Amino acid sequence: MARSKESFNKKEMEKKRAKKKQEKEERKDERKQDAKKGKSLEDMMAYIDADGNIVSTPPDPSAKVEVNAEDIQISIPKQAELSPEDLIRSGIISFMNEAKGFGFIRDLQTQESIFVHVNEMQTRLGENDKVNFEVVSGPKGYSAINVRKMK
Repeated sequence: MARSKESFNKKEMEKKRAKKKQEKEERKDERKQDAKKGKSLEDMMAYIDADGNIVSTPPDPSAKVEVNAEDIQISIPKQAELSPEDLIRSGIISFMNEAKGFGFIRDLQTQESIFVHVNEMQTRLGENDKVNFEVVSGPKGYSAINVRKMK
């Protein structure tokens, strides 16, 4: 009796394998029928419109915009050289760490934060002091020099 049970299980397993194989073949045939072979290049092309959406129609050639290659910025833009009158600015010391000897000045005109070292201050200054200063370009950005309290 155990023998017939083994053979029954073997037959069932064979049936399952055959069924899976046939289903796999059917799916393969469906994929072949759905394949897009024989289509022309125009049928396979996709375009991107002005909003960045993929569309099937080509863009309007009259809406084409010419771009100068030098205007394209791939990385961080170069810092422009400042004219002498732009070097003297006014601002407020927004942060000061006297223990480490540095701070930051918030420029009143551009609202950018400019690094300042204690050695560049004419007098002892603290946070929220209004100051006049000159700006120089350093290796890590702009730095303030000749910092003096506003009158």
